[in-house]
Amino acid sequence: MAALTIGFLMDPLETVRVDHDSTFALMLEAQQRGHRVLYFEQGWLRFNGRCAEARMRHVTVRREPGRHFDVLDEAARPLSELDVLFLRKDPPVDAEFLHATQLVELCQGRKPVYINDPAGIRDANEKLFALRYPDLMPDTRITRELPVLLDFIARNEQGTILKPIDGFGGKGILFLSKGDRNARSAVELLTQGGREAVVAQAYIPESRLGDKRILLVDGEPVGGVLRVPSGDDHRGNMAAGGTPHKAVLTARDLEICERLKPELRKRGLLLVGIDVLGDYLTEVNVTSPTGLVEANHLDGVCVEARVLDVAERLAAERPSA
Repeated sequence: MAALTIGFLMDPLETVRVDHDSTFALMLEAQQRGHRVLYFEQGWLRFNGRCAEARMRHVTVRREPGRHFDVLDEAARPLSELDVLFLRKDPPVDAEFLHATQLVELCQGRKPVYINDPAGIRDANEKLFALRYPDLMPDTRITRELPVLLDFIARNEQGTILKPIDGFGGKGILFLSKGDRNARSAVELLTQGGREAVVAQAYIPESRLGDKRILLVDGEPVGGVLRVPSGDDHRGNMAAGGTPHKAVLTARDLEICERLKPELRKRGLLLVGIDVLGDYLTEVNVTSPTGLVEANHLDGVCVEARVLDVAERLAAERPSA
């Protein structure tokens, strides 16, 4: 097909770990296919009185640590010049992040293919979206009320996991056993004294063996990683020290994927990472799902190729402006 102009809204390219970063793998795949690769940071996005534009850098990329990109040119461009726009800004999902998801929709003429759709990202909080499928999840409560949380903790024989709604990378996740003398203090700390709601979930003992990050492209599972906690830590997140291992997808895993597929497709959530503990769905990650490079190495797949296949198809199917 003809070369496309593909943009990446992302964190600073200088900070990328070329042997690990999923966004960088997508950039390499786009370049390998002959597409023009542009990138810009959230702070470079603006509205010019007519439409959204950004100061964009046209780059070439290579897997060489410390020398992984060259800037060919830099200029302000309207987002309508892009055929595809990857929204790959890492969390936190704060006010500025949400504002950016609205700005990128303000295109004059033909809009790019968004991966993922900005409205879909806004609607699909990574902790709350899974609540649409309560039968797939561990027993869960969302509240800021201390008595409700303390009662829930007291009733879970295997223990309870507490985590902030907008947390990421394993930050702020606590395990409390039944009868834990620190329960009240932990709840007060995490809820900011009852001012912020948190997620409380019944502890799944299988989590000691690791949690699965399953990658879905256009609703279909294409690879996965088993993230095993280190030492006596209860968190499998690789950002928290977990180690990646090969994941074998079970019938239950595939059932979960199949249940989510229609809603993900409807909302334009084309690249998604779901987290599964034992037989239970715990999170649906849509902002900047990671694990592509690890899944490639462990499963012998090329997840980014599947993503670009979808991007190219949708770009070709776009109606004329």
